[in-house]
Amino acid sequence: MSFAKWIGAGIGWTFGGPIGAIIGFAAASLFDGVAVNKEFQKSTYSSGHTSRPRTQSGDFEVSLLVLASVVIKSDGKQDQRELDFVRKQFVSMYGRDRSNHAFKLFKEINKQEISKRAVCLQIKQMMSHASRLQLLHFLFGISAADGHVHSKEIETIKIISNYLGISLNDFESIKAMFISDKVSAYKILEVDPKATNDEIKKAYRKMVKKYHPDKVIHLGKEHQKGAQEKFRQVQEAYEQLQNERGL
Repeated sequence: MSFAKWIGAGIGWTFGGPIGAIIGFAAASLFDGVAVNKEFQKSTYSSGHTSRPRTQSGDFEVSLLVLASVVIKSDGKQDQRELDFVRKQFVSMYGRDRSNHAFKLFKEINKQEISKRAVCLQIKQMMSHASRLQLLHFLFGISAADGHVHSKEIETIKIISNYLGISLNDFESIKAMFISDKVSAYKILEVDPKATNDEIKKAYRKMVKKYHPDKVIHLGKEHQKGAQEKFRQVQEAYEQLQNERGL
């Protein structure tokens, strides 16, 4: 599959708005930018959307590339382990050929100055809450790839989270999956350490629904692994509290 065909396949709303401008500029820097522009013209996106269209795997993929670039550069350096993590995740999700196309695009995106607010507001408008949570989980995975989540990266992801319309509790829940402390299990379940056993059970049931992999099944099977990881961490947090409290 040519680069133009790859970028035109399965991508809908990200062909427009600020993300479309970023992708268009990056694609124009590559060998078949003209062909890519033809794919852009086929896009169904228009600024007149009044309802959220269904996010396709390609939309999620492109959103990941753009936000990954923001996070990787947030601590003032680009660690090779973080870049390797992005590549590894894309190979795992999309296969080697597609991930090679994606990484070509990523290198061009990485050269640009990106407005976090503009990009995130487009994603917030078009992407479901469950899909946005999955994006956040991936971004923390990138920041942790070098063995340490830098404070600048946390700050950047928090800003992104806010622009994406993700609550502080949801942000802290996903953050606790990567930065462990004595109350991480409580944070993951979005419950206070002073909560009663019944409140913890109720919180667990709520989080199971929120993080269930079926919530992002529309993105395709390639994204189920990441969703299952998030779901597993919720279950482990509950099992830890069960053991500690004798539930």
